[in-house]
Amino acid sequence: MSALLEVKDLKKYFKTGSKWLHAVDGVTFTLEKGKTLGVVGESGCGKSTLGRTILHLHEPTSGEIYFEGRDISSPTKKEIRELREDMQLIFQDPYASLDPRMSVSEAIMEPLKNQGKLSKAECLEKTRQLMETVGLAERFENSYPHELDGGRRQRIGIARALALEPKFIVCDEPVSALDVSIQAQIINLMLDLQEQRGLAYMFVTHDLSVVKYISDDILVMYLGTMVEKAPANELFAHPTHPYTQALLSAIPIPDIHAKKKRIIMQGEITSPIDPKPGCRFMARCPYATEACAQPQVLDEIGPNHFVACHRCSGKVGTAEEKQTEE
Repeated sequence: MSALLEVKDLKKYFKTGSKWLHAVDGVTFTLEKGKTLGVVGESGCGKSTLGRTILHLHEPTSGEIYFEGRDISSPTKKEIRELREDMQLIFQDPYASLDPRMSVSEAIMEPLKNQGKLSKAECLEKTRQLMETVGLAERFENSYPHELDGGRRQRIGIARALALEPKFIVCDEPVSALDVSIQAQIINLMLDLQEQRGLAYMFVTHDLSVVKYISDDILVMYLGTMVEKAPANELFAHPTHPYTQALLSAIPIPDIHAKKKRIIMQGEITSPIDPKPGCRFMARCPYATEACAQPQVLDEIGPNHFVACHRCSGKVGTAEEKQTEE
């Protein structure tokens, strides 16, 4: 199956005085129609910037982006407007992302009016259909964001993203601001919509329990770089990079009697401003050697399982096993 979205060596740097902050540094992946790529990592690792760069809310510093086989790395303004119909974004904060002066129907109708393809009556009809699709009762049509709870606000955001019938949606931590019970409802809604419409998601989150449930593949980022990418079940069953292992060890287990070894990361976080070549996790990695100061190559150690670590990309499955073997 050909990829819906293909990203090659994508980089996004921000100017800070005379230096450059490497927010996204050499990310490569493909995403097929109807699939979900989860993107995880600590705050500041570049997850959201990656999604916004793909959508051209930030212009990439370098790299290539292909959508349905078409190069969209440097689109014109007209091409960007056309892309907005196929590529959309669900924001993290369902309150800040909505205009408080717009009613529910006005907020959902806005992208339809801007598109300019439907009459006013057709826009209203489609708006009501979208409200029904995302589970918003008709009685909320003239309500305002401050009158609704977080879950309903996020349903408005989802309806807005669906309005132009996109094929790819960047979901920027869409449930992190919601209560746990509401999170489950929104996640299930998104899965239903994906099945019905064949949507492809890039699901950005720091919640590893959620990402396992919704993702087909998971990409782990650290300070702008890819450190590991694998199918969701494979990543949780065989985490290979030391950073991935540390992340997964922090997931709470709903069993007070269960014993789990927590990996506590030590050391200082490397600055993302003009970083030196080599592994950026080196300063916090318990297995670091001089070889880590050299650029790390993303190697395939198993079917669709990639890792950027010279110790991990070999015969032994994990860094911990390598240390034991040595």
